[in-house]
Parts: sequence; C-alpha cells; structure tokens
Amino acid sequence: MSKYYFDESLLTEYDSQNTLIAGVDEVGRGALFGSVVAATIVLPLSNVTKLIVIGVKDSKKLSPKKRQQLVQPIKEIVTDWHISYASVAEIDSLNIFQASLLAMKRSVLKLQVTPDICLVDGKFPIPDLSITQKTVIKGDLRSPVIAAASILAKVWRDELMIRLAEQYPEYGLAANKGYPTAAHRLAIQKHGISLEHRRSFKSCQ
Repeated sequence: MSKYYFDESLLTEYDSQNTLIAGVDEVGRGALFGSVVAATIVLPLSNVTKLIVIGVKDSKKLSPKKRQQLVQPIKEIVTDWHISYASVAEIDSLNIFQASLLAMKRSVLKLQVTPDICLVDGKFPIPDLSITQKTVIKGDLRSPVIAAASILAKVWRDELMIRLAEQYPEYGLAANKGYPTAAHRLAIQKHGISLEHRRSFKSCQ
C-alpha cells in the first residue's frame, strides 16, 4: 500500500459510493514551448482507493518511467477520461492563466459522462462550468483523483514534446520538455524562437 493518503475532508458532503468524482489538472503552464495540456478523469467514490493502491501520487514525485507505467492502470480504473489543450496561439492571445483554464474546461466538457463534482487543482475555478466544483490548492498532493489526471496530462504532453523534438531538434525538447532550462534558453539565443514558442513569454521575446 502506498504511503500516500487521500484527504477525505475534500468530499465529506458525499456519502454515496456511486458519486462520480472528477479530478482536473493541467501541465505545461511554466513551459516556453508548446501547448498547455489538461486532463480530467472521472470515477465513482468507491474506486478512489484503487488509485492509491496502484501507486498514484503527485506526478512530480514519480519518475517518467513510473508515470508511463501508471497510465494504463489508471484508464482501467476510471469510468471516463479526456485530455485537451490550449494552443500556443491561444496562450499568446489569452495569457497562460486563461489558456490553462480553457484547456481544463475543454477536458471536462469532452467527457462522455457528467461528474457530480469536479476537484480542480489550484485556487481558481473553471469559468462558466455548470458542474459543481471544488478548488484544491496543491491538489495533486491532496487528492489521488487530481494526481491521476495530472499523470495522464503529463505523460501525454511529454510524448508530444518528444515528437516535436524531431521537428525542432535544436532546442533539446526531448530532455527539457519545453521548460526554460539553461540549455533551452541558450538555444533560443542562438537559433531564435520557433512557431511553437510562446511569444508572450518574456524569455521568448
């Protein structure tokens, strides 16, 4: 059994094991390159402990290999899941905060089932969403439902960055996944920015 425990106080008002709980999280907000990606998973309250049993926890505390290994077991446990994103153009036109909320909203609205409540990572709710929401600061630490969504989103985005690394080999994307490492910043200084860099970010200007 994992040493990772679910903060049960998040769902004290729901006593039915059939209550459909969604977890929503985004990844790539701090990157200089590529889309911001969001995932939503849905499962009944009765299945939440199954996520803990398979080893789901904060994606940042898992190795890339372990995150990859968890993807299929998570998909087998949940009732539904969806991954969406906001493009670089949307990030530059809206700002990264609004684009992150947009990606999360898209991932919820694309679900085939409607959850009873969405646990949303962070302190800001998703705008104009008719489903009940609860924002959870450090949600990927406090809820395996949010953590599982984060794992799906991160693996999906990392795989996207690896594919884009073939198209843009000069930026070292397979290693940095688009984040502002020293090598990535140096590559921008040397080669300029690509069509997939976020022009609204200071480091890309």
